[in-house]
Amino acid sequence: MDVYGDTATQYSEFAADARPTSACFADWASRVASDPEVLAWLGRLPVPKRQPNLVFAAARWHGVPAPGPYDDLRAALLGDDGEIRATILERATQTNEVGRLATLVPAFALAAGTGPLALVEAGASAGLCLYPDRYRYLWRTDAGVSAAGDPEAPTLACDVIGPAPLPPTVPSVAWRAGVDLNPLDVTDTERMRWLATLIWPEHDDRRARLERAVEVARRDPPYLRRGDLIEELPGLVDEAGRHGTVVVFHSAVIAYLPDERRAAFHRLMAGLVAAGRCHWVSNEGPRVLPGVTATGPDLPEDEHGFVLGVDGRAVARTQGHGRSLRWLT
Repeated sequence: MDVYGDTATQYSEFAADARPTSACFADWASRVASDPEVLAWLGRLPVPKRQPNLVFAAARWHGVPAPGPYDDLRAALLGDDGEIRATILERATQTNEVGRLATLVPAFALAAGTGPLALVEAGASAGLCLYPDRYRYLWRTDAGVSAAGDPEAPTLACDVIGPAPLPPTVPSVAWRAGVDLNPLDVTDTERMRWLATLIWPEHDDRRARLERAVEVARRDPPYLRRGDLIEELPGLVDEAGRHGTVVVFHSAVIAYLPDERRAAFHRLMAGLVAAGRCHWVSNEGPRVLPGVTATGPDLPEDEHGFVLGVDGRAVARTQGHGRSLRWLT
């Protein structure tokens, strides 16, 4: 889904993404896509603020029930006294889905081996994904379940297809930091409630996972720097390099940059990798970083999910919330 694309198309694509796991959002998004009045209401928002999950979360924040009928959403938007619009303009879709770590950890292992990592997350939100060493992983493969991590730690599970480099142990993390235009304080209850509102209605497992992730991060709050990704990353990479093997990673973040900034980000990361200053793990929609996607096999136009890249090369396809990993051969 392209957050800078045509609004009706964006909602149609979101409906297709949501259909397997959220009947409510699939219904809402598909009906918005064919509702001229609601599309006109959305058209008065800045382009990056028209995205479905942000609009739906703002409506839910102000009392629209979900799961619930589309007519309630429609009435709330068209009858808005300005509160929903203000929330849309103020907030962002900083989902911070920690379940994606189950798909990212094999890429960390491929990029940097088992030595101590210095992690830098681009678009870190509250920094919940900066703690891959604090979870237990269960990777379900055709050969059985491969596990890593402390059995007493919160568990992240993932279905795996193909010869993924599943590590026998969790990463050793010597240093961790993130950068975001609007970093969220993990100790701020209201901000964490917003993260919970961004989770799709039927996804009770993700809400429970978010609660555990917040508890993990609050024990050792992350170092988060406020600023532009492209401007701040080189300095953070140099700082991280004093602590371990640097891995810069991001997941469902670069989609929120316009095309020219995406290209600039790709050039920056390719240059940092070529100079030996870091490794790069990307996890984005197939059209977001086309230079990464192009290194893998051709994908159908209607293919959903993310392309997982290591140092600029596609290595896997992942489900957007970390439920599955299909390693490319």
